[in-house]
This record gives sequence, C-alpha cells and structure tokens, in this order.
Amino acid sequence: MTTYAYEAELVVDRREPVADGVLALTLRHPLGGELPGWEPGAHVDVVLGPGLERQYSLCGDPADRHAWRVAVLREPGGRGGSAQVHDRLTAGDRVRVRGPRNHFALLPSPRYRFVAGGIGITPLLPMLAAAEAAGADWTLLYGGRTRRTMAFRAELERYGDRVRVVPQDEFGLLDLACVPVSPAPDTLVYCCGPAPLLDAVAERCAGWPAGSLHVERFSPVGPAVRGPGVREAGEDTEFEVVLRRSGRTLTVPADASVLDTVLAAGVDALYSCTEGTCGTCETDVLEGVPDHRDSVLTDEERAAGDTMFICVSRCRGKRLVLGL
Repeated sequence: MTTYAYEAELVVDRREPVADGVLALTLRHPLGGELPGWEPGAHVDVVLGPGLERQYSLCGDPADRHAWRVAVLREPGGRGGSAQVHDRLTAGDRVRVRGPRNHFALLPSPRYRFVAGGIGITPLLPMLAAAEAAGADWTLLYGGRTRRTMAFRAELERYGDRVRVVPQDEFGLLDLACVPVSPAPDTLVYCCGPAPLLDAVAERCAGWPAGSLHVERFSPVGPAVRGPGVREAGEDTEFEVVLRRSGRTLTVPADASVLDTVLAAGVDALYSCTEGTCGTCETDVLEGVPDHRDSVLTDEERAAGDTMFICVSRCRGKRLVLGL
C-alpha cells in the first residue's frame, strides 16, 4: 500500500494537558464533516512541517466520527516533533493528517492482559473500552515515572480495580506477574511502552502460543526479541526490484534501501520514520521473498510474505516485484 484512504488538513479544536509533559489534541474537520472510522490500535501521521512528520495513536472514542484525539509526550531529547506540538501548535491551527493505519489491532478474545509504560497508554485506552463493552475479562498494568507524568489516570478510574497504576518513584519497576510465564488459556497480551518493558514482556511470553502477544514499539527492535519464527536478516547484497504499477525495474545497491532507490528514481512512495517502526511505507509484495527487518509485522505476517516495509527490509534472493 502506498496511498492513504484519507489525507486532509484538520483543525486543532482543543489542547488539553493530561499529565506533566503530555498534551492531548482534539482534531476536527474545518467544515465539521465526518472523519474516517477507525478501530482501537490505529494511528495517524501528523505533518508538523517540512520533513517533520510524526505518528500518534488515536486515543479517543472510535464512535465519535467528528473528532480524532491524540496525545503527545514532550521529548527533550527528540527530533523536534513534540516541541513543535507543545510550543507552537495552538487551538485553531491546521495540520495535515494522514491515515488512519492500524498494525496493532485488538483481536477478539474472552480475556486480555494489557501492559502500558508511560505514553504507551494511548493506543490501549480505546482497547480497554472495547474489551469492557465486549464483556471480556481484562486487566491493565500501567507504569510510569511518577503519578503526575502518567496520562489519562482520571479516565481510568472508572474501571476500578481492573487497572493497577504503578508509579516508579513509589513502587519501583513494574512487577510483570500479571503476565504468567506459562500460557494462560484464551488470553491475549497487549503491550505498548519503552523498549525495556516490551522486551521484558516478550521474554515472559516466549513460551506462549504464536499470536498471543501483541506489541507496539516506538523504536526498532533487534532480532533477539523478534520471535521464534523470524529468520536472521540476510547480508546486504544488491538485488532487483520490479515496480509493477510504474513499469520500472531498478537495482537496489548493497548500501541503499529499497526506499532510497525508489525515491532516487523519481517514483513516489510514502514514508516517515525510515526505521521500520511506523508502517507508513508498507508496500505490497507481488513476487519474491522479502527479508523482513521491521518492528511491525507479526511472525504470521512475515511468513505470508505479501507485504514489506521498504525503508528497512530487503530481498532474500535476487528479485522482488512490488506494487509500486
């Protein structure tokens, strides 16, 4: 896929601090029109300026077709996106938004164990509401540095003891006992947060059946925690890509990505993070075997081999045919 079903300039209808360093934005169509529907786990791309595009999870109500809500953590050591939102974006401003996309979908299950770290609570918020509405058995373990830095605590209070809030300055690091090492029957685990937390949850779930653990990462993951069904990445060698829609055949050098090669040839392709974490550059694979190096696809999706992220993934052979 190289195009979005929806792209438009939306207006910032509301700015609301929801924790120390976390700002929630409510986005609406400037003419009051409906926005595309979405499901828990979806994110949108927000274009904050030239070369400044960021992905934020939708954390509002999927039933509200007139508003999208995202939450942005100020990151002092970041690349400028969060500073742009916190310091310059005001109510009434317009921003270009693309999406939504969903690589972290909530699958039906009678039982869930949710684990969030810091701003990782955002994609889980609508999941909790969906699980509650479905009558599922669920719990949330939510960790953060301090209570004041943990967003949406007031919204979570309505769930009572299903939610356990664990500020690190009061209780130390999260105790992941809610995620048993032995597989729990009919249970799915959803986790979002910093890499050490996700790695720890992945380690606890190593013996669970494939597809039990679902994570969303903010940074690339190494092969050690990708899952038992993932082969080691191959060497960076030259290969050929055939762009079916463009009618072009290109050679991808050993020291360049598919995305670099496509853009250098003047072929239009959407991209953002260039690290294999955001999902923006997802592209259909029509022939050939991808060498997956992203942090998005599940083991099952990798095995299917019908899609890849061209900013990082390569070819396990000499030729790929892509839907570009």
